[in-house]
Amino acid sequence: MCATPRGRSLAIKAFMLCASLGSKGRFWSRSGVIGSTAFGLNNERHRTAQRQADATTFPPAEADQSLRRFLTLTVMTRFITRLIWSLVTLLGTAVLTFLLINLVPGDVARVIAGPKASAEVIQQIHARYHLDDPLWKRLGHYLRELCQGDLGQSFVTNQPVAEAIRTRLPTTTALAGLAIVMWMLLAIPLGVLTATRRGTWVDRLVLVGATLTLSLPAFWLARMLQYWLSYKLGWFPVAGFRGFAHLLLPAATLAILAVGYYARLIHTSMMEVLDSPYIRTARAKGLSESAVLFRHGLRNALIPVVTVLGMDVAGLLGGVIFVENVFALPGIGTLAVQSVFNLDVPMIMGVVLFSATAVILANLIVDLFYVWIDPRIEQAT
Repeated sequence: MCATPRGRSLAIKAFMLCASLGSKGRFWSRSGVIGSTAFGLNNERHRTAQRQADATTFPPAEADQSLRRFLTLTVMTRFITRLIWSLVTLLGTAVLTFLLINLVPGDVARVIAGPKASAEVIQQIHARYHLDDPLWKRLGHYLRELCQGDLGQSFVTNQPVAEAIRTRLPTTTALAGLAIVMWMLLAIPLGVLTATRRGTWVDRLVLVGATLTLSLPAFWLARMLQYWLSYKLGWFPVAGFRGFAHLLLPAATLAILAVGYYARLIHTSMMEVLDSPYIRTARAKGLSESAVLFRHGLRNALIPVVTVLGMDVAGLLGGVIFVENVFALPGIGTLAVQSVFNLDVPMIMGVVLFSATAVILANLIVDLFYVWIDPRIEQAT
């Protein structure tokens, strides 16, 4: 073949092509190995030198520290951004609440002084609380005092709003905290139990119970429990607050309203987690069923539950308002209802701002709580 001119030309082109590919490290023989041994050695030296240069330029320890600094900076940036938007939300809440209350028809001075007050007394109240000033001027005066930490004074009792909230905060906090503990202690076992027995009568019974408890009004359930368990049977105090025993029935009322929903939420989350590959791996290793469910499954299943719990603070405060008034507890809910009936504008705005702050802080705490509950976030930070 090479004897013809065309054959010699093809042979020369093939040789030149092989030489070109061999110089670039892409010349392969029929057996699949590099055709040039010398080039293979040179290529190995090149890779060794490149690894040494990379090790000199980017040490693993420094790269790991750089990654940690970057992740920490990312988390801090996200937290600061959330904090800034939280302040914007509080400012918007303050402005909106002020406008809604001050645009309601009626004379606040007449409510403060009473229906039989003289014109001079009404005029003095208008001058004292700047009620004759334009709306924008009163708003600026309110925001200026708010930035200084002054929520104003009550129109009815002349008590500082911040002091009134601070006095009633322990009762409301104890009630809400005890209710959360109660319903989580019931919801977690029920959710895990129904997830492991899906489709059985236990699962259907919990589903029906969850639907019923979600449909109950808070004030009606509080009245029923108060009448039967306190007044009729005498198991709990009827009303008032003198100790821990007076919080048990109000907290149980709030827990009954929420336990069914959280049991179903944990049930749904646990079913998704139990179908994960790492759960099958844990079972294949011979771990006990309780270790698989509670050590590996429940911790990951609680992540969406914690998210919903942070967002449910607003709903919990709404339930606390009704329950505290039914059981005559000296909390912030009772204070809110009294201030609305008395048209106590500073107290209403102070309670609304406190509620908005509680919701925002709860969501920020949930973000920080993720670091403990989610191992992936913990390793990243």
